[in-house]
This record gives sequence, structure tokens and C-alpha cells, in this order.
Amino acid sequence: MPTLWFILLAFMLSMYVLLDGFDLGAGAIHLFAAKNEQERRTILRAIGPVWDGNEVWLIATGGTLFFTFPLLYASSFSGFYLPLFVVLWLLMIRGVSIELRSHIKNPIWASFWDGTFFIGSALLALVFGAALANVMRGVPLDANGSFFEPLWTNFSPSGPNPGVLDWYTILIGLLALVLLTVHGANYIVVKTTGAVNRRARRIARSLWLPLVILTAGGTIATFSLRPSLFDSFNNRPWGYIFPLLSVGGLLMLGYGHSKGWELGAFAASAATILGLMASTAFGLYPDVLPAANKANSLTIDNASASHYALVVGLVWWLIAMVLAAIYFTITYRLFRGKVRQDEAAGGY
Repeated sequence: MPTLWFILLAFMLSMYVLLDGFDLGAGAIHLFAAKNEQERRTILRAIGPVWDGNEVWLIATGGTLFFTFPLLYASSFSGFYLPLFVVLWLLMIRGVSIELRSHIKNPIWASFWDGTFFIGSALLALVFGAALANVMRGVPLDANGSFFEPLWTNFSPSGPNPGVLDWYTILIGLLALVLLTVHGANYIVVKTTGAVNRRARRIARSLWLPLVILTAGGTIATFSLRPSLFDSFNNRPWGYIFPLLSVGGLLMLGYGHSKGWELGAFAASAATILGLMASTAFGLYPDVLPAANKANSLTIDNASASHYALVVGLVWWLIAMVLAAIYFTITYRLFRGKVRQDEAAGGY
């Protein structure tokens, strides 16, 4: 049962990155793909019907973590206290920016919220990547499952007292920023026409090579810092399908851009994200929070709730997932297709 919940949590987190990822990417290109008020409304109108629903995956993941792996929840939320508050503020800034920009018809007002929307989106992608890198690198857990990380110490990923930020976590943060920016640009290409479509297409195409370089560099750095990841894949060779999925997504992404495939490029960036997320989860298993001292690591066995709680939780989780699937199916069907310029004239 703990293994099943590990898979389900990895699935939920991947869905969040996949869906809210294109919202973050759209915000990261907002000031560059749109040059006037109507074009910026077009981008906001493209994500407006779905962005808040996409963020529910993050809340649901946190709630699920609370009753499935309570020790992991307690350790991570206390140890990552500072970065979690940064994430909270960035989420609020981003949401407020989308909702308030059209309340006053003033160009200075709109420009201010456009700037905060860009900053909140770009920094969230960077922080989420750095957070995932902290988990991959390992944290200074003690024998009681407690730790605290300052924002930075000596910028070295090794040693007994690493900080949240070091050269490795920043590298993975940049990888996440570029990947989600490409993903968001591909989504805007699918949803728009005209000048916004062309600029978004150009942004996605120009970032493909940096994305390949960062992915290769991040992979090499991750396996160098955690050689035990090789054991996870060598002991279960079928897991190599996940890195192959991300590599195939990157190759298809470049090919899709060269051929002008809108949906194909978006599907390729989605495949890259899913491949990287699945590879990360597969490499970590059975750890859920690795420690610098491996003996103190939290695993699916020592961090999980009771069997009864996991079984009861599964019943309610399945009901919730059915309702969520219905909601997302209806929402994305209602707002499918391109955003028309006349639609962008109002609302956001």
C-alpha cells in the first residue's frame, strides 16, 4: 500500500507540474510575447479559465501527503519553512496579479500587475525546480526526522549543512524555468493566433537548445551527486523507459518546432516533463526524503501512515479523482480552441 501511494503522489505532483506548468510558462513569456494591452489580455484569456483549477493539484498533493506520509509532511514543511513561505507569497502575488489588473482602467495599474505576474510566474518555476533539487540532493535530517535549511550557506551541495540554494539547486531551478517557459510558450501557440502566436513560437524555438544543454547538465550533476540512482535503474531496467520518454520528448520538441506543429510541440514538452518527473520518482524510490546521512532517510516504510488509514484514504481519493476528471474534462472542452481577439477585449 505505501508503494501505491508513492506512485499516486508522484502522479499528482506530475499533473500539477504539467498543468500549472504552462500557466507559469505563460506568465514567464507574458512581457515578451505580448506588446500591447490587447495582446496581454489575449495571453491572460488563454489561461484564465483554467489556471486556478490547475493549482488545485498542488493543494490536493499537500493534503494527500498529510494523511499518507505524515512524518514526511511534518519534516518537509518544518525544514523547508523559509522556501515554503516564499512559494506562498509568490502564489498569492501571481493570483492577485491576474485578478486585479483589469479592475482599474489605467495603463500604469495594468503594467504594474503585468510585471508582478511575470515575476511571480518566473520565480515560482525557479523555486519549484530548486525545491525538487533539494530532495534529490538530500537534506540534513537527524535521527528524529527533523532538519532546517537556511536559504544558503556556502553554495556547495555536499557537506553536513547545505542550504536551500547552491550551484546544483540553482542549476535545476534554471532547468525548470526554461522547461516550463517552453511548455507555456507552446500552450500559448496552441491557444492564440497572429503576432502573439508568432512571438510565442519564436520564444519556444529559441529556448530549445538551452533546454537540451540544461537537461544534459542537470542529469549529469544529479547522477554525480547521487550515484545510488544508478542502482535504482540497473536493478529495475524497465525504469529506463522514463528517461527515454524525456529524451524522445526533447527530440520531438525540436522537430515539432521545425515543422510548425502546434499540438505536436505542446505534446512533446508535456512528454519531456512527465519523463523527467517519472525518472525522478523512480530514482528516489523507496526514499521519500533522502538524508545526507542515508541512515536517517525517510522511506515509504518509516514515513507512511497506518495500513487502515491508507486503505480508507484510497477510497476517498478515488472518488475525488473521478470528480476532478469530470471537472477538468468539462472545463477544457468548454474553452477548447483559439482565443479570439474580440474575447480578449474584456475580462482580464
